[in-house]
Amino acid sequence: MWSAGGRVTYENWKNGEPNNKNGNQHVGEVSGNGKWNDNESWKSRPFYCINITVVVEKKSWEEALQHCRENKADLSSLHSETENIAAGKAQKGVRTTELVWIGLRFLGHRWLWVNGDPLEYEAWPKGGIQDHQCPMQNRCGALNKKGLWENRDCEERLNFICS
Repeated sequence: MWSAGGRVTYENWKNGEPNNKNGNQHVGEVSGNGKWNDNESWKSRPFYCINITVVVEKKSWEEALQHCRENKADLSSLHSETENIAAGKAQKGVRTTELVWIGLRFLGHRWLWVNGDPLEYEAWPKGGIQDHQCPMQNRCGALNKKGLWENRDCEERLNFICS
């Protein structure tokens, strides 16, 4: 399980790992070659954080994207359940917003992340329809407080998440 609470959907363990040596290895680390290893939690290691900022300033999707980029960030791309959970936790910390823009856009007959990455993980409501047939509406993605994605009119003014 990831620290934010998401299930692990991709693994890259070294051969023979995880082995929980001496029953004390309960955390994961990444080696220089990108392979994973389990280790003791008391050992000090460098770490990586995802910096997610909820901006409480209602803007259209394009305006939100511009704001993030002007501040050396981007609208959040949520590539995994873990990233989606982390964004949801950040959003729940802000009481004034039900929906926030994320970096999801319908272009070229498919949903993509603003950075061009394909949509591999999805958090649409079960049975939800991503109605994007109208040429100018419902082509931008938002995250609701239940951690689910909604497609919205890009001109709608919402708060947003930069990362």
